[in-house]
Amino acid sequence: MKQELGPVNALYPTPTVLVGATVNGKPNFITVAHIGIMTHHHISIGLGKIHYTNAGILENRTFSVCLPSVDLVVETDYCGIMTGKKTDKAALFEIFYGELQSAPMIAQCPLCMECRLDRVIDYHTHDVFIGEIVQTHADPAVLVDGKVDIARLRPLLFDMASKQYWGLGEAVASCWNIGKQLKAGNP
Repeated sequence: MKQELGPVNALYPTPTVLVGATVNGKPNFITVAHIGIMTHHHISIGLGKIHYTNAGILENRTFSVCLPSVDLVVETDYCGIMTGKKTDKAALFEIFYGELQSAPMIAQCPLCMECRLDRVIDYHTHDVFIGEIVQTHADPAVLVDGKVDIARLRPLLFDMASKQYWGLGEAVASCWNIGKQLKAGNP
C-alpha cells in the first residue's frame, strides 16, 4: 500500500533556468524551476508575484529562458537568492539580444530561448507567464546534426524534496521504440 503525502507536487526534478527580462531599462535574471511545456512553441514560467522580474515581463511583454549547464551552478543559485532590486545579476554574464530587443540572454548558457508574452495566468500568489518561443539560440557545441544533444547540454536540474541541484544520468531507452517489445507480444 502506498503512503499518502497530501497535495505534494512530485514532478521534480525540473530543469533549472535563468529567466531574463529588462526591468527599469536594465537586464535582469532570476532562477526558475517552475517551468513547463505548453505546446511545441509555448512555454510557461511560474513566478511569485513578489519578484522584481515580473514587472519587466509585464512592461515589455518579452522574456528569455536560458538553460545553464551544470558548470553554472554557482551563478545560477546566486541569481535565485539575490534580488534584482539591489543586485546587478546581469554583471555576472555576457549578455546578448536577439530579435526581441528587450529579452536579455546569457552567452555562457548553452541554450537560450527568446519569448514573446502570450498571456498571464493570475494566481493569488503567482503569475504564470505563457510565452511564445520566437527564436532559440544554441551553442554549436551542444548540437548533433542540428539538434540539441542533452548529454552535451548537461542541464542543471532542481529537486524540491532534496533541495539539491542535479545533473543527468545516462539514457535509459529510446522513446517511441522500447514499448514495441510489448506490442509484439500483445500482453
